[in-house]
Amino acid sequence: MLVYADGEADVADVVLSCVLVEDGAGHGGGMGGGGGFSRSPATLVLRDVPVGSNQSLETLTPFVPPTTPDPDLVIIEATVTSPDIPNSDVLLHADCNGLEVTCELSRFSPDESTKSPDQAFFMVSLNVEGVDFSTSLILRTKAAEQATQRQSRLGLPLSSSGTVESEVVMVVFSHLKSVIGVLREEVQLPCGFKQQDTPLAPDLNVVWRVQHRGTGPQIHAERSGASLSAEQVISEGNASLTLNNVQVNDEGTYICTVTIGSFHAQQVIQLNVIKLPEVSLSDDKLVLKSAKTLTCYSRKYYPLDAEFEWFSLGPEDSEPVAFPGKASMSGHRRHGDGTYSVSSQITVPPTFTPGTKITCVVSHPTLETPLYVSATVEIPPPDSYWWILGFLVVTVLFFLQVIK
Repeated sequence: MLVYADGEADVADVVLSCVLVEDGAGHGGGMGGGGGFSRSPATLVLRDVPVGSNQSLETLTPFVPPTTPDPDLVIIEATVTSPDIPNSDVLLHADCNGLEVTCELSRFSPDESTKSPDQAFFMVSLNVEGVDFSTSLILRTKAAEQATQRQSRLGLPLSSSGTVESEVVMVVFSHLKSVIGVLREEVQLPCGFKQQDTPLAPDLNVVWRVQHRGTGPQIHAERSGASLSAEQVISEGNASLTLNNVQVNDEGTYICTVTIGSFHAQQVIQLNVIKLPEVSLSDDKLVLKSAKTLTCYSRKYYPLDAEFEWFSLGPEDSEPVAFPGKASMSGHRRHGDGTYSVSSQITVPPTFTPGTKITCVVSHPTLETPLYVSATVEIPPPDSYWWILGFLVVTVLFFLQVIK
């Protein structure tokens, strides 16, 4: 990926190395020339990407197309000022931050009436590894003035600089690739869109689905507690879906599809449901006349993975050490709400010094830091047998005195 200043103080050109994905049946792709998809290199030039005021373009030079137009090269130019690409500054810094940009292009036919030998539509998918940037674009090629050559693979007229010129007509985006929803709370799945023409076309439609083997139900129509704000869709291009009272079975891959007229594009958002474990001990005080079992409980958590560690800290120790005995672990129990519970047990011998603290540490993917619960070894009380015997002796002596 390359970034070029374009002569303006607040915009730049971003050059992306892309993959052109085509139906192999139409291009001799696949074994024997039939079926499948073919993938070939392509270049996408995004013109006039906004640059923040705190970013310097002094070291950048304007993008210069090939000196001699090459009809075998697939170079598509697109101006992204109206509509713009939200958070496009991520693309400007991707190389410097060592982030990989994934760019895929594919031919797109809205309907039969749009087919023309001099015009085409492309669907573009942009993703940046390691950051929350995911965008789908629909490009419409523009007529090339006095075109004398055509791109050999696409059959489209080339500009004098050897590029296929286009404009962005629709953008569908999400500022998050994955969302965490807490069990029984509310969560919002972000999805937005922009289009070139305003006002919006009257046949605007937003559909949310959960991906399951390629298809799934229309969530906002079939799931109780799912809502979509029609006012925000129309006025702000905000197609975000809100789910209340999130359940474990809500977890999955959600697809937001926006259709405006004959154009449609989508975004994919992963919803991960979590529930923090409830951690406790069977005892918080241990009186050791003999060996005693101590149990650590991790209850009602999700997802499944939970780990236990045991430590002890004697009254003379400066640092806790791993508990010397071997811990056992129960089987996982799954509850009706999809959460899990599990426990771990140790046997504490009577040789442990009073004042020793025994700690159970529970780790779980939902926790930034592990949870700690502790029990303290206490001094055993005097044996009750001697107390009872002493009481009887005193009582007998008292009655003997009374009888005398």
